[in-house]
Amino acid sequence: MHNKPKTKPVEWISSSLKDMKAMPEDVRRFFGVALFAAQIGGKHDAAKPMKGFSGAGVLEVVEDHDGDTYRAVYTVRFADAIYVLHVFQKKSKKGIATPQEEINKIKTRLDMAEDLHKSKGR
Repeated sequence: MHNKPKTKPVEWISSSLKDMKAMPEDVRRFFGVALFAAQIGGKHDAAKPMKGFSGAGVLEVVEDHDGDTYRAVYTVRFADAIYVLHVFQKKSKKGIATPQEEINKIKTRLDMAEDLHKSKGR
């Protein structure tokens, strides 16, 4: 009997999968590796807790590609699934802070993930 870790399913909230598919291939691959690490219970070196979501298990992975910055935000709050909340290209040139509009979208989608999680009886 193998002690292979159980791979958690990935649930894509709102437009996150469509947004991910629109990213450059290298960025998609990088985010995919980070999400896979979360699926098997690990944490990618590039995954950092998202500011403003203390205790919510919300992580972000940032990848630079051709002078642009891309972010994937997901939650590991729930024991049996990974919920991808938002995947986007950071457009603001004002520092490294995530724009409030994006934070609001992530908060809304975290609520959506919670509702979905409950509806699946997980």
